[in-house]
Amino acid sequence: MTSRKPDEQLARNSRLRLVRSRSLATAGRAVTARRTRPAPRPPEGTPAPAELARQARAVLADAARIARWAAADHDLGTTPLGVGAQERAAAALGLTMDGVRAGWDRARLAGLVELHGDTVRPGWRLRAWDRDDMAVLRGWVALFDAWSLIHPAPGDVAPAAVAEVVEAVPQVLSLLQLSAGPVLTPALLDLLQQRVAELREERCEVPYGAPPEPPTGSGTEEAPVAALLDWALEGLSAVGALTLEHGQATLTPLGNWAVWVKLEQICVAAQSPAGNIEQSAEDMLRGCARLTPGPARAEYRAWLAARTVSSAVGELLTVARGEDALLRGLAFEALRVVGAPAETEIRAAAAEPSLRPYALLWLAEHEGADPEDAADVLTREEATWLWVDTAAAVADHGEPQLLLRHLDSAVQGTVPALLEAVRAGGHPRTVQVLVALAAAHPDPALAKAVRRAAFQVHTGGV
Repeated sequence: MTSRKPDEQLARNSRLRLVRSRSLATAGRAVTARRTRPAPRPPEGTPAPAELARQARAVLADAARIARWAAADHDLGTTPLGVGAQERAAAALGLTMDGVRAGWDRARLAGLVELHGDTVRPGWRLRAWDRDDMAVLRGWVALFDAWSLIHPAPGDVAPAAVAEVVEAVPQVLSLLQLSAGPVLTPALLDLLQQRVAELREERCEVPYGAPPEPPTGSGTEEAPVAALLDWALEGLSAVGALTLEHGQATLTPLGNWAVWVKLEQICVAAQSPAGNIEQSAEDMLRGCARLTPGPARAEYRAWLAARTVSSAVGELLTVARGEDALLRGLAFEALRVVGAPAETEIRAAAAEPSLRPYALLWLAEHEGADPEDAADVLTREEATWLWVDTAAAVADHGEPQLLLRHLDSAVQGTVPALLEAVRAGGHPRTVQVLVALAAAHPDPALAKAVRRAAFQVHTGGV
């Protein structure tokens, strides 16, 4: 292997360079693109979404309880949850301190809470927890994607070996899904060893004339992979994706559905109801989420015509202040239809960090800037924040390919530069965005770098 540092290797690898940036305004609208093919149906025997959501709620029950408690507590301390807050939560919820910490971790990764400095806000999924099965399932899938973050790897195994196994686990899950039943762990170990060997062969950069490395089938190779298989299976079991019994692993209905979703590369989105004039701003925007821009603008105009300008603008900005990034972007699309009468309120909204990039783009376009050039008014930090916010919308409501295309819209020239900027940006959804991007990206080296960045942000590392 070469001795270059990982970030240097990333910067030199042409596959990990970003293409010329597209307009952020264009990227921000990518998530609303209409699906051009019907969604495939899940395999026969897959439980109905309501039943899957019930199972997901059971897995995340403690996380939801802690999220609700945290949203109501106004003295939580710094991130992560302070000792005093942990003690209060344990007493209030009847949990151990370890249980509180684990539930808090899951709540953050599943999008049930969001941190803004020292302030905890309920995530949009928590608000929709009892009424929106798809929001629940997406929250669980976010936890499923982040299984390696919440289940510490063995301390005596090299981080590179851990990364290889994390990268190889999807093939193990595919075997479990295709088997439609229990699989003995020795069979999973054989597959995992083969996949790890393939990954090493694909990446190995051995200088000409260097001595060969020991065979991958030697005892020194088998022991770490076997230990890491146990770690991976336990981690996936901990998030409810599979069960372990009598030396066998079996996907749960939730795990089977999630693997099928990954294999099909689809995400279920809320359906658009017809007729939105009498709906609230939030419901109207959700109804327009899957419309193409022309029909969506017609819906916005009809909805606005039935209200006074001041009340309509106020409702839209209230939605924009929420935790659903997709609705934030759509709210400003509707405000573009309002035009000049919304200028005063939008100038005031530019003082709010979460709305500032959207407000500045709106004002630039209102003052005559070409939508394709409006992003020039943003600082690099504001553009990065908007990139993460838009990526959160894509991860929550779009398809994996949209998330990959969104990567190309970053203002940074390389992936290491982007990850450095994202880590420093402080967006509350940073970890979830990075985990989703790593899960969706087909390039192993890039996915590994993004997972490492997600872990660093999650643990507070540099």
